[in-house]
Amino acid sequence: MCRHFSWIGTPASLHRLFFEPGYGLPHQARVPRWQQVGLVNKDGFGAGWYTGDVPEVYRTAVPIWDDTAFPALAQGVSAGCVLGAVRAASPGMPIEATANAPFTDGRHLLSLNGHLNTGTVGPLLDPGRVPESTCDSALLAQLLWQRLEQGLPLAEAVEGLLNDIVILDPNACLNMLATDGTQVVATTWAETLCYRAEAGGVLVASEPHDDAGDWTTVPDRSLLVADALGAVVRPLRAEPDRVLADDAPVPLV
Repeated sequence: MCRHFSWIGTPASLHRLFFEPGYGLPHQARVPRWQQVGLVNKDGFGAGWYTGDVPEVYRTAVPIWDDTAFPALAQGVSAGCVLGAVRAASPGMPIEATANAPFTDGRHLLSLNGHLNTGTVGPLLDPGRVPESTCDSALLAQLLWQRLEQGLPLAEAVEGLLNDIVILDPNACLNMLATDGTQVVATTWAETLCYRAEAGGVLVASEPHDDAGDWTTVPDRSLLVADALGAVVRPLRAEPDRVLADDAPVPLV
């Protein structure tokens, strides 16, 4: 599994968002508190941020605690929309920079905290489209990009994609986090998510970045849409009942 977060609101320092919280991504990479599968997120990390219409992206297969370049970069960058993720690769998945979130089509960013069966879900991909990695998250990204190219709103594209995937792969775990720089869209499907509305915006995360009591837990099977003014959460309109495998994790929320 993985951990991810996104900030949408007034420009904030990447260093503040990543490295200053007591339980931010570097801590969650080593000792996640809410993660249901896996103990260490050591297979790389990534960051994406918007200072204009086109996001900047930083990705590496190095653990976040071993990377020396990003902390220095983060000191000098502030952005109104930021997405970060640390990765624990699923068995059999490659360890490479291109397997790390955030994925981008040049406008949107996407992260997956979860897993899906690429062999089962792969037929949803249009002919000629090639994911940048053989990992499941890269396939998910291409599936989302092809929906967005049809002109669908981001929230509609994310929700529709989740619904199509769980029909083919009922045991998929699909906590998605996507943004276009103006809004953040997140799903909960068998993993954890929370958010905090602040004076300057909204922070959405796999788990709280501190022990303050102002975090709101998002129920399982929910869709969250947030912008600088606040967040709205509603149940997903996913049709099939989820079938848990005998060894699949039971959702905590």
